[in-house]
Amino acid sequence: MVLPLLELDQSTKWFFIVMAIITMVYAAMRPLLRKKDPLAKPPAYASLAQQRSVDRQMQNVLVELSEMSRQITAQLDTRAAKLEALIREADQKIAEMKSQSAAPPPEPPGAQQLPAAASSFQAESNSQPMIDPRHSLVYALADQGRSFKDIAQELNRPSGEIELILALRR
Repeated sequence: MVLPLLELDQSTKWFFIVMAIITMVYAAMRPLLRKKDPLAKPPAYASLAQQRSVDRQMQNVLVELSEMSRQITAQLDTRAAKLEALIREADQKIAEMKSQSAAPPPEPPGAQQLPAAASSFQAESNSQPMIDPRHSLVYALADQGRSFKDIAQELNRPSGEIELILALRR
């Protein structure tokens, strides 16, 4: 059932009139409100001088990038050469240590102060190739029931080192 416009009250009539006006304004302004793609067509206002300026700037950026890449490559090559030299040095030191381990190991500091039981344990441990000779003194003192702090004080070595040696004992 459609009510004629005359039978509606005054506020409802104004509401419909305002809505009709808003709809007409929207329909008229809609094409203007659409967003346009800025890349749809090239700007006609760009002059040849501006284009050349942009071209020169791009070339300068490319030159700077190539120089930067050369510098980075040179730095990487230098670091790689240093690393190779360090690896060679480490290999030489490993070879020296292996050749020294074939010779009898030097007596650790404080070995003269050990009781006879510790020196006999050291002699037994030298017969076993699994035990590092530098650690046999630590093992002997630990077998006597001393704490890692006492052993560290007696041998003048860090307590963390002694604790690690005892923890890694086979």
